[in-house]
Amino acid sequence: MRSEIKRFGRGFVYAWNGIRAAVQEERNFRFHLCAMCYAFAASVLAGLSAVEWALVVLCVGAVLAMELMNSAVERAVDKPDTTHWWSAGAAKDMAAGAVLFMALAAAAVGGCLLIPRLDVILAKLSAAPAAYVVLVLTLIPAYLFTFRYPNQKKKGEISDGKTDS
Repeated sequence: MRSEIKRFGRGFVYAWNGIRAAVQEERNFRFHLCAMCYAFAASVLAGLSAVEWALVVLCVGAVLAMELMNSAVERAVDKPDTTHWWSAGAAKDMAAGAVLFMALAAAAVGGCLLIPRLDVILAKLSAAPAAYVVLVLTLIPAYLFTFRYPNQKKKGEISDGKTDS
């Protein structure tokens, strides 16, 4: 019984290690984390209902999960032998397409929820002019986090797949 619980707990450690690896090595995952923060901020300002919040959280979670799956597919099929290079490339492209499709669907849901409340969002921002400054200032760390993160792997280097587990 104790070993089953231990193995169950290790599964969470492995999952966390995978998420950490994605943050360290995957620029698009970091981009979607930043987009999540802005989506949540806009949702707070818009005063979404509980059901609308559930949709936002579900969409954000789906995009991040798809990004993790895309990264997993890329690692799994990287550098295949010469007889399988075409199917490996197609698999990577399809996984990237799945992320794009989910991100567009999530953006459409966000648009449906937030565009009708744009006047509320802008009114709340106008009531606190410093909010505009904060918004602009958050763009700098978001850019640095997404594009200048101190990546653990060098450009062109393939990760060994180990995640400290």
